Amino acid sequence: MNMEEVWELKLYIAGKTIKSQTALRNLKKYCEEHLKGKYKLEVIDLLKKPQLAEGDQIFAVPTLVKKVPEPIRKIIGDLSNEEKVLVGLNIVPIKK
Repeated sequence: MNMEEVWELKLYIAGKTIKSQTALRNLKKYCEEHLKGKYKLEVIDLLKKPQLAEGDQIFAVPTLVKKVPEPIRKIIGDLSNEEKVLVGLNIVPIKK
């Protein structure tokens, strides 16, 4: 992995639901542990900006979209399974 690479992540949610809040909390935790200083996270609330769902073809929330690095990946759900999220985003876990 290129050390200069910045991961561009978008988390689509619908309001302040438990599932949305859980997904955001889990995602921030994983990013801080495995991508510290190397990620940009944009949270998009589809209750406020429903038109943005179309661009990334969002059919369920919460949905995480990884734009960069390619390939583009999507993960649907509250992101509570860390291993599944890391594999889905193609992140190599940092050994503790």
